[in-house]
Amino acid sequence: MSIWPAYLALHASGELAERARRSQALLHRCVTCPRNCRVDRTSGELGVCRIGALAQVASHGPHFGEEAPLVGRGGSGTIFFAGCNLGCIFCQNYDISQPAYHHSEWEASPELIAEMMLSLQAAGCENINLVSPSHVAPQILAAVALAVEGGLGLPLVYNSGGYDAVHTLQLLDGVIDIYMPDTKYSDDRVGEPLSGVSDYVTRNRAALLEMHRQVGDLELDERGVARRGLLVRHLVLPDGLAGTADVARFLAEEVSRDTYINVMDQYRPAHKAALGGDAAQEGAGEAGFSCAGILRPPTAAEYRVAVEEVVAAGLWRLDAP
Repeated sequence: MSIWPAYLALHASGELAERARRSQALLHRCVTCPRNCRVDRTSGELGVCRIGALAQVASHGPHFGEEAPLVGRGGSGTIFFAGCNLGCIFCQNYDISQPAYHHSEWEASPELIAEMMLSLQAAGCENINLVSPSHVAPQILAAVALAVEGGLGLPLVYNSGGYDAVHTLQLLDGVIDIYMPDTKYSDDRVGEPLSGVSDYVTRNRAALLEMHRQVGDLELDERGVARRGLLVRHLVLPDGLAGTADVARFLAEEVSRDTYINVMDQYRPAHKAALGGDAAQEGAGEAGFSCAGILRPPTAAEYRVAVEEVVAAGLWRLDAP
């Protein structure tokens, strides 16, 4: 396994700069993500994510709370992008993701984002962790092309909510080393009221297959630090709302039984879910079920059952809780 990030070969051939150039076309009638808002972000029009031509960065720095294969000794070099293409009513980072909280001073040019990447490398981070990148992939590509010119040599982590467009991911083929998507649900009747999109499952599964095609199963170096591959996050929801058994079956049977998965137990009501039943039930009437379960954390028994379902499906590479 090469120690060099994948994008260095693209840079040497000139293809990285060409990908960055081509990706800008996505912003003119924006189809960067599956929302397909078709607004001209380059002229100031805003779609669902409410982010224009420039990405917004809420914060950046070494992070030691990620999965162990990302943290290593130096921490994961996170860049938290503001905005999101999902509208999760339980979002724990709503003060970054939701448009009402955006700040114009967060706007960051590709040059500034490239400087952030290089500063994280200089700080000794193990990777560059791009958090919530789905709606700003063109801006990220432009920044990476500049950062490589400045000496960037760390693996890139694409840390997304899992609602990604395959055609955008294809532009990232050979650029991203580690894909770390969420896989939130196995039923669109849950995804629509909870995350505001009617096709999460279809889009998510297509994205997972494309990500795995590009990078394969997670590969670790001699220190146990991730260098390439797919790492999936699945948040256990109360009342089985996440559909863990079916999520695990899909991963094991259609992606790979060697998929590295973090079965997360940290769900707590936040954002609209913390406001009570009316917000939690938003949109659920037509969907035909109750979302009342999200008003509480999952029980220890619910989490244990979810882990058992993942193992029963044939997955074995579980991140330590």
